[in-house]
Amino acid sequence: MFAQLRPAIVSTLAFTLLLGLAYPLAVTGIANLAMPWQSQGSLLKNAKGQVVGSALLGQGFAGDQYLQGRPSAAGANGYDASASSGSNLGPINPTLIDREKAGAAAYRASTGQASVPADAVTTSGSGLDPDVSPQNALAQAARIARARGVSPALVQTLINENTQGRTLGFIGQPRVNVLKANLALDARFPVRHPAG
Repeated sequence: MFAQLRPAIVSTLAFTLLLGLAYPLAVTGIANLAMPWQSQGSLLKNAKGQVVGSALLGQGFAGDQYLQGRPSAAGANGYDASASSGSNLGPINPTLIDREKAGAAAYRASTGQASVPADAVTTSGSGLDPDVSPQNALAQAARIARARGVSPALVQTLINENTQGRTLGFIGQPRVNVLKANLALDARFPVRHPAG
């Protein structure tokens, strides 16, 4: 009986060490060497060198001086990475319709734009989409410019500089990473608070 158990035990231990320890350590080491920024979470830092988020995860921004991202259904208050999910509301659900109508009205009021890009009022499947469409970002430029005391053309230029094209030239759509753009706005056009 031990003659039959011995190969099973040895195989289990060998594969556990090989596939459960050696292989993950090798892949992690290669990833750290080949793509250090990505393997560490694509973390972004502010001007003071403090980590403020990941380029891969959306987060909420309050205030007219910031580019606003897609709405989030992740968690009770949105943008909760531990509760990543969509709302699972169907297209004829009254809750979804009311939420999108309210979002569209708020967007029109803050931007002065008649048309509302879909990504300004719809949540993504994960609820943590870090990007918005260039159309959505550019529509917010006038509001951001007013709050920062600069011309809309300067904010539009900054948004264009932070617009990423399609991956490999044909995959996906052009996009603006909200956190990267907001860090660039803070660096280039800091909000002046009156002394008081």
